[in-house]
Amino acid sequence: MLLLGWAAAVPRHRCGLQELCGRFLLRLVVLGVVLYALTQGAMFVALDHQPAATTSLVLALTPLLVAGLSSLSLGEAPRVHQLAGAGLVAAGAWAFFSGGLGATAIGMAAAVVGLAANTASSLLGRAVNRAGEAEPLVVTAVSMAVGAALLLATGLVVEGLPSVSVRGWLIVAWLAVVNTAVAFTWWNLSLRRLSALESAVINTSMPAQIAALAWVFLDEPLGAGEILGVMLVTGGVLLASLGGAALARRAGERPAGG
Repeated sequence: MLLLGWAAAVPRHRCGLQELCGRFLLRLVVLGVVLYALTQGAMFVALDHQPAATTSLVLALTPLLVAGLSSLSLGEAPRVHQLAGAGLVAAGAWAFFSGGLGATAIGMAAAVVGLAANTASSLLGRAVNRAGEAEPLVVTAVSMAVGAALLLATGLVVEGLPSVSVRGWLIVAWLAVVNTAVAFTWWNLSLRRLSALESAVINTSMPAQIAALAWVFLDEPLGAGEILGVMLVTGGVLLASLGGAALARRAGERPAGG
């Protein structure tokens, strides 16, 4: 609602909304279903049934899947250092799980669904934004409106109308404005320049952040295996992203997807 209101109030965004049609509009609808309804919905179900760090590390496998599919679907062949970074991310996920984080059947099933949807949305999000047919705010507003409507309808059918405290509404407001509206608009902006694999790998910096925050705020301590996993994931992110930028500057070319 916030993004649609902003888009309708700004003339250039309003024109962008009015010009959406045909196949591109359909791709935005599909992006909304996959990225927001399926990915975010599955993640919240997983987070409700198992520790936050476990769910995050499942999603850390996204770069490996994107690496295998981006060349076929987008024509963006991964570089050697990017594949090495994706491999480190996978190794970090394995090290993290080897510590045993209390995963549940429902939680892991939801996390796997989130992983598949996150992979598909990484590829589709890159394709939509690379085309440059609409500004990032318009892309976010339309696709998010579709996904949000589906999530809201599903939530009401499955769980009914909830009773939310004042503190709960404050949390929802923060998640809506900062973690969703602002964050995804910037994310769509970055996808104009970053390849699908680069964006997927950078996105896996979340597990390291979430694991540390979960330790502090959710009382989910990390053992030696979990700490090693976070370090490997972080190293993989740096290798695939910062290493790529350095190599591009040294070769006098723009980074992939630039």
